[in-house]
Amino acid sequence: MLYWLAQNMEFAGVFNLIRYLSFRAGAAIFTALLIGLVIGPKFIGWLRIRQGKGQPIRDDGPQTHLAKRGTPTMGGLMILTSMVISVLLWMDLSSTYVWACLFVTLGFGAIGFLDDYDKVTKASHKGLSGKMRLLFEFLIAGFAAWMIVNQHGNTALYVPFYNGPAIELGPFYFCFAAFVIVAFGNAVNLTDGLDGLATMPVIIASLAFMLIVYLVGRADFAEYLGIPHVPGAGNLTILCGAIIGAGLAFLWFNAPPAAVFMGDTGSLALGGTIGVIAVTAHHEIVLGIIGGLFVVEALSVIIQVFFYKRTGKRVFKMAPIHHHFEQLGWAEPTVVIRFWIIAFVLALAGLATLKLR
Repeated sequence: MLYWLAQNMEFAGVFNLIRYLSFRAGAAIFTALLIGLVIGPKFIGWLRIRQGKGQPIRDDGPQTHLAKRGTPTMGGLMILTSMVISVLLWMDLSSTYVWACLFVTLGFGAIGFLDDYDKVTKASHKGLSGKMRLLFEFLIAGFAAWMIVNQHGNTALYVPFYNGPAIELGPFYFCFAAFVIVAFGNAVNLTDGLDGLATMPVIIASLAFMLIVYLVGRADFAEYLGIPHVPGAGNLTILCGAIIGAGLAFLWFNAPPAAVFMGDTGSLALGGTIGVIAVTAHHEIVLGIIGGLFVVEALSVIIQVFFYKRTGKRVFKMAPIHHHFEQLGWAEPTVVIRFWIIAFVLALAGLATLKLR
């Protein structure tokens, strides 16, 4: 909105800064952070009154988690509110890519909200049917993929560490892109099991993709680095900035001991958003490196279920894998901080692929 005003009206002095992408990205961080910190206390109080007993805690989980009973969930609504307002204030309203990403953000957020609502009202940790969730997630992700491809017409898969031609997927790219978005959304959702565990890695991944989409959107930098050039993708730096600001504000209240849980409302939406950003920038494989922590968390669940159904034995003491380390005796803050360090290292490794081609 502010960008549109700057483009269509004559401003002098400092207001000309609105025209610059870097300024608006920084402004998006600050705006989302400020909104989140301002609305947080009243929002959490409202959730606590509305939900009563808060998010149901698994009886078969780590016993230390039982003390968290009564903590409200759906804190993702706070994240999405501050994030979307910031994006709408600073984005280029003509950007198809930003609208495609917001479609996933709000769509996945709505699915997560229904899941959280079902858990709270039924006092059960089960939530919506997995098949129903996946069906709607793939419909939303598929439409967003169509919007993106319809804009730039590129259906190729770019492989890091390789300077040869991209792999042309053709129509199959829509299925691949939808899978990336859905898979990453659910991977972040599975990671959100400890106070602050998912929030900081999401912020780290957003910082990495803020740089990536800026470079991808610049023809000169893209040519120099040998990465795909996607005209207009630079506008997604605004969205990445909003995620960072909203995530930092939420972390203020989610730091151990958490005053509120993100819930599926936030984790599913944030994961899907980062997934669709990666699809837009044609860095789907790099997403698997930068978001490697989330990938490992999801794989630990898949491996656990696969082997347990076939052998009756567990590979991990408990899945997702962060619970495995808790069962080994690691304190919750120890698991969280060490996983943050891993996420940071993986983000640096992912960014290193920009030149190693």
